[in-house]
Amino acid sequence: MMNQIALIGMIVAMIGVVAVLGTGLVTMARGKDMTGEKTNKLMWWRVYLQAIALAFFALVMFLAKK
Repeated sequence: MMNQIALIGMIVAMIGVVAVLGTGLVTMARGKDMTGEKTNKLMWWRVYLQAIALAFFALVMFLAKK
């Protein structure tokens, strides 16, 4: 049960990473963010979500060994 919850959490975090990455790429491609403030904020969100996804991945691997 716990393994399934961790797996779902990992998948949700990975989807979040892809969504934030895509949003950042679209923002950069439009060229309207002249200061880069919004792009920088999106990059930090991506980093946070990647850390969460990695934590869930480690939890899934740990639970799979048990």
